Amino acid sequence: MIKIKQTVHNNRLLTVVILIYMVLAVINPDKAGQALNGSLYYVKEMLMIMPVILVLTSLITAWVPRKTIENSFGSGSGVKGSILSFLLGSFSAGPIYAAFPVCKSLLNKGAGISNIVIILSTWAVIKVPMLLNEAKFLSLKFMIMRWILTTVSIFLMGFIMSKLIKADDIPTGQLEEKEKNGDLSINSACCMGCGLCTKIAPYNLGMESKKAVVLQSVCSEAQQIQVLEAMEKCPAKAIRNKVS
Repeated sequence: MIKIKQTVHNNRLLTVVILIYMVLAVINPDKAGQALNGSLYYVKEMLMIMPVILVLTSLITAWVPRKTIENSFGSGSGVKGSILSFLLGSFSAGPIYAAFPVCKSLLNKGAGISNIVIILSTWAVIKVPMLLNEAKFLSLKFMIMRWILTTVSIFLMGFIMSKLIKADDIPTGQLEEKEKNGDLSINSACCMGCGLCTKIAPYNLGMESKKAVVLQSVCSEAQQIQVLEAMEKCPAKAIRNKVS
């Protein structure tokens, strides 16, 4: 019972949604069925897209140097950073919610608030395939005028947001879980939750909330070998061990 209460507490929003569906099913079963089908459609879409996005964010976190992100998208990147952000958002694929984890990874690596706003905004309203369809259905002149006005608004909004919101105002999350008595650690922002490391080094590494965590520091030579193998085979390179 305690475990159930804790699960409900940790998933309050999902619990409320389920209760709403249950009430709607009693009051109006037909509407409840339509709403459920719509929700399942978007859930299916997310399940198809989000794994790719999570891999992308893991690669950004693990492989792209912070200096590279700062030079390309940082607050000091100037006009170059704004243009690169605009192009990244314009040629992106997928729905807007896929942009949030990508932008969070860029922000954690040193991207500026203004450029994050530009990426999100262009991702939402100025994607190239969408522009082609817009020109087809609403005319080329309509598309060009809207593109110009929207682009000006996006850059202006990015500038205003950079003055109102600072990086310190955005929670970065806990990027690293460390064992208190050792140097073995997991970069949870990179971890994909595949569980491979826990099979290779089960004494030292485990899973918690679909992320790898350190169970205890390396105590023997055999365990050290297992941890080194887990580090080598980790697809996200999320395991750190100073001893190695």
